[in-house]
Amino acid sequence: MDIRIVGITKEFGATEALRDVSLDVRSGELVALLGPSGSGKTTLLRVIAGLERPNAGRVLFANEDATALPVQSRRIGFVFQHYALFKHMNVFENVAYGLRVRKRAERPSSAEIRARVHDLLDLVQLPGVERRYPAQLSGGQRQRVALARALAVDPHVLLLDEPFGALDARVRKDLRRWLREIHEQTGHTTLFVTHDQDEALELADRVAILNEGRLEQIGTADEVYDEPASPFAMAFVGDTMSIPVEVRDGKAMLAGKPLAATVAGKAEGQARLYFRPGEVVVTDDGADLTGTVAGVRRTTSGRRLQVKLHEPDMVIDVETATAATVKVGDIMGLRILRGRVFTLDQ
Repeated sequence: MDIRIVGITKEFGATEALRDVSLDVRSGELVALLGPSGSGKTTLLRVIAGLERPNAGRVLFANEDATALPVQSRRIGFVFQHYALFKHMNVFENVAYGLRVRKRAERPSSAEIRARVHDLLDLVQLPGVERRYPAQLSGGQRQRVALARALAVDPHVLLLDEPFGALDARVRKDLRRWLREIHEQTGHTTLFVTHDQDEALELADRVAILNEGRLEQIGTADEVYDEPASPFAMAFVGDTMSIPVEVRDGKAMLAGKPLAATVAGKAEGQARLYFRPGEVVVTDDGADLTGTVAGVRRTTSGRRLQVKLHEPDMVIDVETATAATVKVGDIMGLRILRGRVFTLDQ
């Protein structure tokens, strides 16, 4: 089922949590809502679910206005960060709960419920745990049960709010891969909230970046990383640095000297050039910048240098190969291969 969010505004007293947000989610698509704390991600998810009523705007499911529909009429599957499992119920009863509380005319038979629960536990790779209680499961297992419970009611839309936020890094990584596989098997239209960039880029078909209640950009992982629409989108996704420049005739100038960087975006006058550590190289010829090495750190793919620039007065990160023989105190020239320019009012 496709979802259309049209001009949603949500206020909590004097605080505007969402500001005229519009977003289309295609049927069967997996979309990540990415942003810092307080950006409006969870509020938008709750508006879609019917747990919050917007002050303005509409929510449409398959072109039908669902803005005024109560949560129980929206056929939503919701998975929370902290599982929200019923502690006094075993796994079977937790998964079966949404089916058992349906109106009598819509309620499956006991045999159908039993078959549905077993099928879902197989799907989430937890066969044989039906009689265990939440306290007897690991965090990753609890989150799998929570997803099985959300899927039990055959939802039109699946919503996940920081689904892996309470888990350690190794379990999070394993569950990311697993969730993507589940999505490909079930094909539910899915939105999930995260502040983890890697999680969003790895899992989602498209990423919607929110900031202070506004939608900054939506696009594929490649689009939001390689073609950021705003300084915030550029700075929030991936490691990013920036230096003040002046743009003349489409060329970024530093201290009157043109930089080697390809300027993406339209800008003239005072601006900032944004770039990433991998877009800077050490050079002995034609340097854009010079600086002194202030730190050297080993990474999984090479070495990351902290270089204190001579002009402007700031420290930037530069990635080099593992074999590079660099030490603190070395003076080096740098060339920026690629960057993106934004004017100061963007």
